[in-house]
Amino acid sequence: MIQVLSNAWALLLGMGLLMVGNGLQGTILGVRGEIEGFSTLQMSFVMSAYFMGFLGGSRLAPEMIRRVGHVRVFAALASFISAVMIMYPMLTDPVAWVLGRVVIGFCFSGVYVTAESWLNNAASNENRGQALSLYMIVQMTGIISAQALMLVGDPAGYETFVIASILVSVSFAPILLSISPTPAFDTTKPMTLRELMGKSPMGCVGMFLLGGVFSAQFGMAPVYGAQAGLTLVEISTFVAAFFVGAVVLQYPLGWFSDRMDRRVLILVASFLGGCGATVGMLFGVTFPILLGAAFFIGGMSNPLYSLLIAHTNDFLELEDMAAASGGLLFINGLGAIAGPLITGWLMGDAVVGPQGFFLFIAVLLFVMAGYAIYRMTQRAAIPVDETGTMSPLYPTASPVVLEVAQEVAIEAAEAEQDAQDVA
Repeated sequence: MIQVLSNAWALLLGMGLLMVGNGLQGTILGVRGEIEGFSTLQMSFVMSAYFMGFLGGSRLAPEMIRRVGHVRVFAALASFISAVMIMYPMLTDPVAWVLGRVVIGFCFSGVYVTAESWLNNAASNENRGQALSLYMIVQMTGIISAQALMLVGDPAGYETFVIASILVSVSFAPILLSISPTPAFDTTKPMTLRELMGKSPMGCVGMFLLGGVFSAQFGMAPVYGAQAGLTLVEISTFVAAFFVGAVVLQYPLGWFSDRMDRRVLILVASFLGGCGATVGMLFGVTFPILLGAAFFIGGMSNPLYSLLIAHTNDFLELEDMAAASGGLLFINGLGAIAGPLITGWLMGDAVVGPQGFFLFIAVLLFVMAGYAIYRMTQRAAIPVDETGTMSPLYPTASPVVLEVAQEVAIEAAEAEQDAQDVA
C-alpha cells in the first residue's frame, strides 16, 4: 500500500478533488432546482442527462485519447467541466442545465478514463489490486466530503458553484504536473450484448436494474430532500449516508461473496436493500429513520456492482473477462439514464409524490431479488472453490477501472490455477 501511495499520490489526490467537485455539483443542483421552482420532472431530465453524457464519454473518450493523446484530452475536458460549473447559476433554465449536465457527464467520463489509465500504468502486477482498492476509497471519500461543503455557501447564490469549479480546476495540477511519461492506451473490444446475456443473464439484468438504483441515489436524492422539505444540513447528511453505507458494507459483502453462492448473496443484498427503501418510504418523515434507510440502501445496493461483475466472471473464460467489462458498463449506463426519468415521474404530485423516490428503488431491488430466485432454478451453482475473487468497485467506475478489476481477477485466477497445478 505504501508503494502505491508513493507512486500514485498525485493521481489519487487529483482524483479525490475531482470527486469532491463532482459530488458537490450533483447535490447543489438538486437543491438549487427547488429554489428556482423547477418541477420534479424537469429535474429528472437534468439528472438523467449526466448519465447520458457519461455513457457517451465512456464510448468516445478512448478514441479521442488515441487521436490526440492523454494530456490534451484531459486538459480540454477539464476546462469544459470548470466552465459548465460556473454556467449553472448564470443560466438557471432547465434546458441549459440539461445540456450542461450532458457536457459534464461526457467530460467527467473522459477525465476518469484518462486519469485512471495513468493510475493503471503506475501500478505493477503485484500491487494493482491494492491500487484499485485505494482508488475506490478515494472516490467514495471525495463524494462524502463534498456533502459537507454544501454548508459553506448559500445554494441560492454563486459560492458553492464557484467552490466546485475551483476544486475541479485545482485537481488538474497534481495530475498534469507529475505524470511522465504518458502511458500507451488501448482498450479491449467489448463482447456483444447477446453473447454476454447468454453467458450470464443474472449479471446483465442485475446491472441494468442497478444502473437505475444508483442513478436515483446519485441524481435524485438531493431532489427528494429538497421536495420533502429537509434543511440543507439534513439534505447533505442524507446524501452522504448512501455513500457511507457503500464504503462500510462493501468489504463485509465481499468477504461473504468469496464464500457462498453469489446468487444467494445477490438475493439477500437486494432484498434487504428493498426493505430499507420500503422503510424509508413508509417512515421517512422521521429523519433518523430516513438516515438509516439511506445508509442501508447504499450499503446493500452499491456493493452489488462488484458482486454482479464477479458473478458474471464465474461463467466466463479468463480470456473473455476483459471483453465482458465493456458490455456490462453499457448495460449499467442504459439503466442509469432511465433511472432519474422514472423516479422524477413517480415523484410528481399527481403520481406518488416525494416517496416515489424510495418506491422506485424498492421495486428495482425487489425485482432483482426475484430474478435471482428465478435464475437459481435455471442453472446449478458453481462450487465456491471454483469461483474467482470479488474486486471492490463502485458504479462510478469507468471502462479503464472495470478492465483493471478484470485484470486483477484474471491474475488471481491464474495464480490459483498455478498453485493447484503445483499441488
